[in-house]
This record gives sequence, structure tokens and C-alpha cells, in this order.
Amino acid sequence: MVSGSWTSGSHRTVTALMRERLASAPDVPYLDVGGESLSARDVASRAFAVAAGLRDMGVQPGDRVASLQENSPEALVTWWGTLFAGAVAVPVNTAYKGEYLRHQLSDAGARVLVVADDLAHRAVEVSAQLPQLDHVVVVGSGDVQVTGAKQHGWEEVLGAAADDPGLERRPSDLATFVYTGGTTGLSKGCMLSHGYHEALAQQIGHCWERTAEDVVWTPLPMFHYNALVTAVVGTLVFGGRAAIYRRFSVSNFWPEMNRNGATITSTLGTMAYLLAHDQDRPEMPKSGAAEANHTLRLMGAAPLPPEVDDVLRGRFGIETFSGAYGVTEASLISWQPRGVRNKPRAAGVVNDDYFDVRLFDDDDNEVATGEQGEIVVRPKRPHVMFEGYWGRPDVTVETSRNWWYHTGDIGRIDEDGFLYFVDRKADYLRRRGENIASFEVERILMGHGQLADVAVHAVPSPLTEDDLKVTATLVEGSTLSHEELFLWAVDRLPYFALPRYIEFRDDLPRSPVGRVLKRQLREEGAAAGSWDVEASGITYEKR
Repeated sequence: MVSGSWTSGSHRTVTALMRERLASAPDVPYLDVGGESLSARDVASRAFAVAAGLRDMGVQPGDRVASLQENSPEALVTWWGTLFAGAVAVPVNTAYKGEYLRHQLSDAGARVLVVADDLAHRAVEVSAQLPQLDHVVVVGSGDVQVTGAKQHGWEEVLGAAADDPGLERRPSDLATFVYTGGTTGLSKGCMLSHGYHEALAQQIGHCWERTAEDVVWTPLPMFHYNALVTAVVGTLVFGGRAAIYRRFSVSNFWPEMNRNGATITSTLGTMAYLLAHDQDRPEMPKSGAAEANHTLRLMGAAPLPPEVDDVLRGRFGIETFSGAYGVTEASLISWQPRGVRNKPRAAGVVNDDYFDVRLFDDDDNEVATGEQGEIVVRPKRPHVMFEGYWGRPDVTVETSRNWWYHTGDIGRIDEDGFLYFVDRKADYLRRRGENIASFEVERILMGHGQLADVAVHAVPSPLTEDDLKVTATLVEGSTLSHEELFLWAVDRLPYFALPRYIEFRDDLPRSPVGRVLKRQLREEGAAAGSWDVEASGITYEKR
């Protein structure tokens, strides 16, 4: 294909995909969510009722409906009901609380929040600060009272049976906001169209050689785009069925494979690492003999070090899909097409079927093959990228200078077209599948009152990706301990943003213009004198 050429074609909305399944196979198993098997008719009938309930609340096409729920049939139906109402779904990370939660609900302008009863107290804490939030729907029987919004029970919203509202959407219409951890500043809402959902599902399924005979299993949360695309939408694109588990467990992995007859999994590199080494570490739960007779043929997991890849292939006799790179704003920028084995440490080959991918220097000049530069992309097809950042036109323009989307990531491309991720230009981290904006964590920590300055940065993790370290200086006269700061943070930060390491110093390294040199701190890592929560014996609730 000529670089830069444009490919047109037919595109379907997510709701059109569901209607196609209803017409062709309404009662065939579609999704298993936490052990409950659902057909397309099961999901659609409940979604139609939720859509009617949302319309009764005054929700109009384009309005935002947020969901704060763990993987469950109710979370799935909330997403589908929102789309059939013509609204935009805003799935919220279930670790969010306090300012994290308030910011996302406020930024999205959510008119409705659907929340699980065991998380509803978090909505209570922020609802008075959300004047645009008109309704809160509580799933379950929790006894909570939300201030400033009309409260409803889930059964009330489901109400009576309802027909398909028949609202037609275009592929370019917005379906979901997915909030990124960001590179600088507060997290931003990526506006994702109906067409983007289908396009990404098509790309991943192509790499997996997915057919209607496959059963895709994932433990990833539905507030992450991966689970929505691979399990929820991809199953409608390719047929077959899928299963969404509540959360990953080494000991339950193979029993789940056998229960569902899974042929493909969509996981994270960290999860694959734990599976590969569960027999080698005495503290790990053992997966047992169930792995000997599995139906699994492919494991999708990234990043995946070569040694882990070899263990998975050799021990379990499966193929792996580890060669991919993308961002919420644009995916898949690189991929692992059929019949291609990923090179060690690579992120697959450049996806020039869907994107024009280049590496630029700081002046947007293209660098030579093999040299490092910022990964930038342009689409070759409609609806394969985000529609911009919600409410942030300035940031959308900034990241799209010279009409190229700038990922903020540094990479290199070899002579065979393999892309290698090198580093991040800005100071954000990726920890166990979660993107973390250091700015947000720093802002919360500075609210303690006894920190004079703080830098949140990455250090290498033995489980791949990053661990989070706080390097800080204390106000004069403070006797704050590492343990006290950590326990204070537990009530204010999502568990994945809690630091593993804390170090107090007399000062932080700075550039001539006064900026903290986080690259130097990353290189120093968990230096001697760093407090490590995993060695401290402290226990806390990881949610």
C-alpha cells in the first residue's frame, strides 16, 4: 500500500452490530459475565429498558452517563443501555475516589451516575460538588443517601419491558469517553466514536485470526477499553462468544479456561508473567493440573519479555500475541499480523494498513531508520482514531501539530518495520495496566501539609511495566514518617497509584530553570534509604 493512501469502506455503529446479532442469533450465548451466561436477547432486552429509564430522566442523545461498577451484568447493561439511548457512556475506574472521582464526573459533565452499592459511599462524598449530576442510580440494596441528585434503585430503572428505541446513530457519533492517565495535567477524556469501536475490534480480531468458533476470555475491567473492544464488541464483529471475569486470579485461571472452553485470552503482561512463573515461586497459588487439557490456543498480553513468551509457548503449547503498541487516542499503531512472530523487545510491526506512522524529532522532522524519535501518526481510514479530548480543544490542537497526532512516546523502527517503545517524553507511569499521571498524584500528596516538595516517578518493576516511587522533601521541623504518609495516601489515592517506595531527601535534583529532573530520579531507582511498602508489613485494602 502506498504510504498515506486513504481507504474507504463500510462502517457500522455498535448498536447496529447488536441489532445484526439479534437478527441472526438472538438466543445463542453471547457473553458470560462473572458466571452468568447472557444471549444477545438477554442483554438487549435489559438495555432497551435502561435506555427507556434514562430517557425518562431526561437524558438526550449526546448526554453523558457515567458508570462506577466492577465487571458485572449490570455494568454491561449500563453501557449498552446508554448507547441505545443515544448517550455517551463514561465508564469510571472503580479505584477512583475523592478528587479523582469528582474530577472525572465533573469534566465529563455526567448527568447520570450508575454506581454499585458497595461503591456508592464514594458518590455520596462528591455529589454535592457536582451541580450537573441530576440522577444517581444505585445497583444493589446498599443503604446510602446521595445529596444533590435524585436517587433511583436499579430495578426502578430497569422498569417494565421496553422495545428497541430505534434511535439511529452514525459511525462518527460518540459512544464512549475513556479517560487517560495523561502525560501532564489532569486526566483527559478521549472521545471515541462508534466507528472506532468497530475498527479496533476488527484490527485485533485480524491479528488473532479470530472466527466464530473462538471463545475470548478476559479478566480486564470494562472501564478499560480493551475488554469493551475484544469481548463486548469483537464478539459481535466476528461471532462466537466471550467471557468477562471479575478480576484476574492465578489459581482460578485454568478452571476458568475449562469452564468457558476459552480459545483466546486478552490479558496484561503482568498477568502472563505470574502465570508463567506460578510454579517457580513458593508464595504463588498453584494453577494445578487443569492446565494440561486446556482449549487455549492464543494468549494476548503486552508487554511480554522474551523469556516469559518462551515459557508460555513451551509450557502451555500456545501462541502469544505480544507485539502491539497503541494509545487510547489511536490504535493499533503497531501490531502482530498473522504468521508473524514478534521480535524480542519489539512492539510488533508498524500497522501501515490503518495508519501512517513516523518518528519525529522535537522540530517535527522525520528521523532516519533505526534512530529514536517521537511516535506520530495519521489515519488512513475513517474512524480509527479518537475525536479529540472532551472540553480540551487546546490540548487536541497541541497534540495534533502539523496535522500529526503526537503520542508523547519515544520509539525506534528497525529496517524490518518493527517498532520498539523506548521511553515516555512526559512524566507518566504505567503500573499493572493502569496509566498514572504523576501530576495528579503529586497534587493529592501536597495536600498533606508536611511535604515541602514532591516528585512522583517510575522505577523498574520485576513484574514488567513500572513501580511508583515518591521522592519528597519535608517542611522544616516535620517528623512525618514514611508509614504515616503511606497510610494517609491509602484513603485518598486509587490503590494502583499508591507508592511502593517513599524516600525523603533534603532537596530534589533540578534543572537550571528549576524543574525537577525526574529522568535522574528514575535512573537512580529505589536507592538505598528508600522505604518499601512490600517489605514493611503494612496491610491495606487494595481497591
